[in-house]
Amino acid sequence: MASLPPKHRLLEACRGLPVETGPPDEHLVLRCACRLAELHEQRMAAEPGTVTVTEIDHDRARLVHDIDGWVVRELPTAHGGARMHTETVGTVVDRLAQFSAQAYSTLTGAPEWMVHDAWRRLSELAVAYEDLAVDVTGGVCRLPDFSGHHEYDRGPHEFEH
Repeated sequence: MASLPPKHRLLEACRGLPVETGPPDEHLVLRCACRLAELHEQRMAAEPGTVTVTEIDHDRARLVHDIDGWVVRELPTAHGGARMHTETVGTVVDRLAQFSAQAYSTLTGAPEWMVHDAWRRLSELAVAYEDLAVDVTGGVCRLPDFSGHHEYDRGPHEFEH
């Protein structure tokens, strides 16, 4: 049976680091997490409101959809009475990649309080991801179905007014 990667492997993938059992691309979720972190790093460096940011967000939406599709195909379906989580696995992985990129960027001269805050947020979300991964893999937690929402299907220029 397939399972979601543990938090330490996901965090390693967000940094593009090799993991003990192979490269980050061995698991779709790890491969997507690695690319999401790269996109968040690019987004932080991009000019707000530019086509580049729109293209990055378009690519992120597709990766989130890919993760969510993998979860639906590979993991057990929870029974109808199982508690509902507020986010999909893909959106949690996207935020984990974002927080990872932000935390590492604080190491280059941010005030100490900002470094501490960024790393605390990353750590807390990593723990929450691990709890979610256990629940979803065990079939005891339902996830919202955002499969009808496909903002990535539109080209990046179609978002402009």
